[in-house]
Amino acid sequence: MTTNPSNTGLADKMRRGAVLAAACPSRKILNHVTSRWGVLVLLALGRGTHRFAELRRAVGGVSEKMLAQTLQCLEADGFVKRIAYPVVPPHVEYSLTPLGEELSIRVEGLTDWIEENLPRIMESRPVSE
Repeated sequence: MTTNPSNTGLADKMRRGAVLAAACPSRKILNHVTSRWGVLVLLALGRGTHRFAELRRAVGGVSEKMLAQTLQCLEADGFVKRIAYPVVPPHVEYSLTPLGEELSIRVEGLTDWIEENLPRIMESRPVSE
């Protein structure tokens, strides 16, 4: 007897709109993508391939540890490709996969919208004393 994914509940967990459900696997990926550094790394890599140090300079304020963790998550999700060249000193390059390129376009659209609407957004925020 073969197991049908719909019998295991996998189909329900994978269907569109399930992200609002606590057990939806999309939430973990959404967390990686929309994290403070995830968005910025996707934007930077959307502009081309970078070595680690170049990427760290491009994403101002990120620590080495956070950049490494962010890259590992995005690589595990299939958005970032890491190529290590067998040379001394080590030479590693990061770029977007085709899936990552699709995502980067959408993230760029969101950040463009935020920047275009920043004056309106800032007007809505309470004034600090």
